Amino acid sequence: MSILEARGVTVRFGGLTALSDVSVTVEPGTVHGIIGPNGAGKTTLFNVICGFTRPTEGSLLVRGEPLRNHKPHHLARLGIARTLQGLGLFEHSTVLDNVLVGADRHARTGALGALFGRGAREETALRERAVEVLTTLGVEKWANALPGALPYGLRKRVALARALVSEPDLLMLDEPAAGLSESERTELVDLIGGLRESMAVVLVEHHMDLVMTVCDRITVLNFGRVIASGPPAAVQADPDVAEAYLGAAP
Repeated sequence: MSILEARGVTVRFGGLTALSDVSVTVEPGTVHGIIGPNGAGKTTLFNVICGFTRPTEGSLLVRGEPLRNHKPHHLARLGIARTLQGLGLFEHSTVLDNVLVGADRHARTGALGALFGRGAREETALRERAVEVLTTLGVEKWANALPGALPYGLRKRVALARALVSEPDLLMLDEPAAGLSESERTELVDLIGGLRESMAVVLVEHHMDLVMTVCDRITVLNFGRVIASGPPAAVQADPDVAEAYLGAAP
C-alpha cells in the first residue's frame, strides 16, 4: 500500500490554474522527488499535501484512507512531518527546545498524569529522544544554543531534527539543499538516503544533482501538469523534461 497518493489534484486561484489533474504515488521506504522549472506548481503541490492549500478538485489518500479537510497541525497524528523553505525556528528558545516541539506526537501524558509525576518521566524520555536525533545530525553540542547563533547550515539541521524527532512515516522536505554549501549538500544526500530505511521522503528541490542521486522516483511538473514520472534515468532522458528546463529537446 502506498504511504501517500494524490489523485487528479487541481488547484485554481481565481482564473489561474496552479495545478491541473496532478497524480503522484509515494511508496513506503522510497525517496520521491518533485521537480520542475520555477512556477511549475511544486510548492502548490507541497502545500496541498501539508494542508496549507485546499485542492479545487481531486483527492489525497494516506495509507489508502481518504484525507479530507486536513490542516497542517493534523500532520503529526497522520505520521507526517515536514520542513519548509523558511526554517520557522523559535529564535528565543534553545536548539533542544525547538526540537522538542516536534516530539508532540509522542507526548501521551495529560494534565492528570503530569500531576502524579508521569509528565516528568515522559519529558525526560522525549528530551533523550531529541538529543539522540541531534546527535545523529551532528549538532548535539549546540543543544543549549539559540538558533540565531548558528550558521545557516546548522540551523537547517535543527529544523530537520525537529521533523525527525516525531519518527514520521512520511517526511516532506521543501528545498532542503537551499543555501547549503557543496559539502553540506553531499552530507545531505547521505542523510536522506539513510532515511528510507525507516520512512518515505518527498523531496521538492532545485538541485538536480542531489535529486538524481538520492531519489528512487521523480515526478516532473511544468505549468501545473505532470510531464514525466519515473526513475531518475528515465526522467533525465525524457525530451519533454529537457524542453521544460532548457527550452528545446536534446
